[in-house]
Amino acid sequence: MNDTAQVVAFIPRLRRYARALVGERAAADDLVQDTLERALNKFHLWKRGTDLRAWLFTVMHNVHVNQIRGRRELVTLDGEALELPVRATHEVALEARDLERALMRLPVEQREVLLLVVLEDMSYEEAAGTLGIPIGTVMSRLSRGREKLRTLVEGLPASGRLQVIK
Repeated sequence: MNDTAQVVAFIPRLRRYARALVGERAAADDLVQDTLERALNKFHLWKRGTDLRAWLFTVMHNVHVNQIRGRRELVTLDGEALELPVRATHEVALEARDLERALMRLPVEQREVLLLVVLEDMSYEEAAGTLGIPIGTVMSRLSRGREKLRTLVEGLPASGRLQVIK
């Protein structure tokens, strides 16, 4: 398989990650396009024998960070639910919409780690390399992200303080 075909094979995964990361279909498509353009222009920097998937996700992360720095605005949902592989029932579709909304309320740092580890099935080491952070940071962001997501989905109060009981 040639280099271009290898990159093309990862487009669905890049698109899924971008969609979950930015929450809006058009913005996700733009992010994927920008990522592919940058990756193909910088393909000479990829070291053969290393994980191409992790390299592409690193490129996407860097493009996304540059875009955020450039506009400094909050990402809003466009009302669309995450794409599901099978036709969902109304209840499942509502749950998916609620999950997407809760996911978009997470800090970007936690959302990125959560999506890479859970959605893209990356190891902690791969996620750390993709994001350019230590493995311990991946683990703590993942833990905090999962807890906050759980409280958002279950409708529990987000309490960061310990209560003193007398």
